[in-house]
Amino acid sequence: MATAVQSDNDDLSGSSDSDVSDDSDSDGDSDAAADCQITPKVKEPCKYYNNGRCKDGESCLYLHVCKYALKGECRYASKCKLNHPRVGRDSSRASSRASARSTSREPNVSGGRYYQWQLNDGTGWKDVDNDHIIEAQYCLPHTKSIKIYNTPYGAVSIDFNRMRVYGKSLRVRRLEDGNTVWIWYCTLRRKWIKYGDKNSKGKHTPVKSSDIEQEFRDDPSSSFTFKIGADTLEIRFREMRQVSKKRKRKVTRRPLYRQRQRAGVSQAASAIKNMSVGARPKWQFEGSSGAWHDYKRRSGTPTECSVTSEDIEKTYQRNPQDSMIFKLKGDSYKLDFRAMNQTNLKTKHTRKIRRLLV
Repeated sequence: MATAVQSDNDDLSGSSDSDVSDDSDSDGDSDAAADCQITPKVKEPCKYYNNGRCKDGESCLYLHVCKYALKGECRYASKCKLNHPRVGRDSSRASSRASARSTSREPNVSGGRYYQWQLNDGTGWKDVDNDHIIEAQYCLPHTKSIKIYNTPYGAVSIDFNRMRVYGKSLRVRRLEDGNTVWIWYCTLRRKWIKYGDKNSKGKHTPVKSSDIEQEFRDDPSSSFTFKIGADTLEIRFREMRQVSKKRKRKVTRRPLYRQRQRAGVSQAASAIKNMSVGARPKWQFEGSSGAWHDYKRRSGTPTECSVTSEDIEKTYQRNPQDSMIFKLKGDSYKLDFRAMNQTNLKTKHTRKIRRLLV
């Protein structure tokens, strides 16, 4: 039975520079405020807490207080089982603590680690072994999710945009050492473009990721405004949208990839090898019909290919964010591990690729 580590990427094929549009999520979920990259200051009471079933605990972004007490209408008064905000100085302190809790980052990792991915099944947070591949994919702005196998919970699908697990009673989080460099991206011409890079007119945008990040850290519920020529643009953090008079564009925030090192050997490479114990990696590309095909060297045939899955795997193990060039039917292709696709360097036609463990 095949085992896979697969990522799900954004499909931006419908985006346009000339049309007035709202680049909504391709899965139809417009609740951008639920994005895991946003930690807004929410002063509303948690409805799940008030119903006695909030499983987020202190990490919940909403206030864990009695919603009736906030209105001064709780009939149970001091006998109420829910928290009541205190008046005067105590109330101010409680509000500050609640606000700080709602906007606080996760605790830092230690032991020289840059980051650590963890899962919680209700009995506490547990480290995810070999989480380097998860991190490498999370750093890519177009990757929406990843599916990992061989965990104590079976196959686990992690939604990067909302930082949650599909279809299981599990929670997921990413810890860091406090030194992560966050990069901000915007959709432009069907691609995710980093702020500070060249825009559609070949000019660098007047703002950098560091400018946006500073504003975001100061107040994640606010926005960042800047100008390009006569146009005024606003990045709304709670919506994760860049808004102008003509259009809206999706915005995302992802960490800059930092490759761990141990004894001169990349831990990312070690992780891939460990994940491959008892399994053989197989690389495939998606055909025009949607079927997946193996990379096989076919010398002297009309479908001659210069690489095999083994060749691709060796390059991938050296750096999962690298790329390589190969030839197929006489044409040169770039195989991009970051984007998980291959591109014909002559026609610029792109196909998806994937890595299976079989």
